[in-house]
Amino acid sequence: MSEHKNQPAVLGRMLGHLATTHGAARRAFPSATLKAIQAGIAAGEKMHRAQVRVIVEASLSLGAIWRRESARQRAHELFSRYRIWDTEENCGVLVYLNLADHKVEIVADRGVSRLVTRRQWQDVCGVMTAGYARGAYHDSTLQALGQLNALLAGVMPNDGASDRNELSDKPLVL
Repeated sequence: MSEHKNQPAVLGRMLGHLATTHGAARRAFPSATLKAIQAGIAAGEKMHRAQVRVIVEASLSLGAIWRRESARQRAHELFSRYRIWDTEENCGVLVYLNLADHKVEIVADRGVSRLVTRRQWQDVCGVMTAGYARGAYHDSTLQALGQLNALLAGVMPNDGASDRNELSDKPLVL
């Protein structure tokens, strides 16, 4: 019985994802914004040892929605697919933005996650979601990235021993 009760929610979510196209992602994150995010990641990685990757996804597949895949589950899948876990210090951090669900998820490898509280991650996500609700994708993403970089500099400061960039700083738009 409960499965039938949830079908309207699934169908509504499907409509939202169908309406959020790749073009919507490109309008929210134009080339100038993507370049600014890349520069922000590169600048931050001079302050800390973590490796940050940003992935923007307009919407999920209909199959993923039908299976009730959450933005958190998708973030974990992308964390694995793009090998964000594959860093020397286990210090990869994924910032995943799902536009259709209006969700921001941060997935961090064990070298970082043990040093940062859930509340601190939520604060960074909150900056983005509040800004996105106002349509301020550029400014709120850069503000949150600055907050993330400061947080990571506090828990994993750059010790000068390694300036190796293990993950691309270029944000992905799926």
